[in-house]
Amino acid sequence: MTPCNRSLHVAESILIHLRRAKDLADRSYAEPIDLDGLARSAGVSKFHFLRCFAATYGRTPAVYVTERRIERAQDLLRSTNLTVTEVCMLVGYSSLGSFSTKFRQLVGMTPSAYQAEFAAAGVPHIPGCYLFMHGLSDRRGDSAIPEKQPIGDAS
Repeated sequence: MTPCNRSLHVAESILIHLRRAKDLADRSYAEPIDLDGLARSAGVSKFHFLRCFAATYGRTPAVYVTERRIERAQDLLRSTNLTVTEVCMLVGYSSLGSFSTKFRQLVGMTPSAYQAEFAAAGVPHIPGCYLFMHGLSDRRGDSAIPEKQPIGDAS
């Protein structure tokens, strides 16, 4: 039996490698991430990686990265005074339209409405200038990912 076959069984021997790639995606969600780079970090071919990742985590790497970006955008919209456009760029999107569409699909409201809901609740915000000066805490570390075919809708 291969480590990952059609019955969606993933051998334990590949799980640590999949976790390594998932951790890389978690750290580098705001950067262009390609399937080849993630598969390389797992030490398997990209097609084998894609099948095993989907079988293990219940979603493709592209969907996983997109969900991670939107989760981080929710955090930033709730806790900072950044504009929706600034948040869009910080989480790896270059198109506000694509970001807003995906955000609404996954969250059920526009980024502006989401931000306004938490602003009305009086939640204190982290000044955006602090984030721009000090960066995002979960983006520390250098992880070189070659730029080929980015996964996730970060356009």
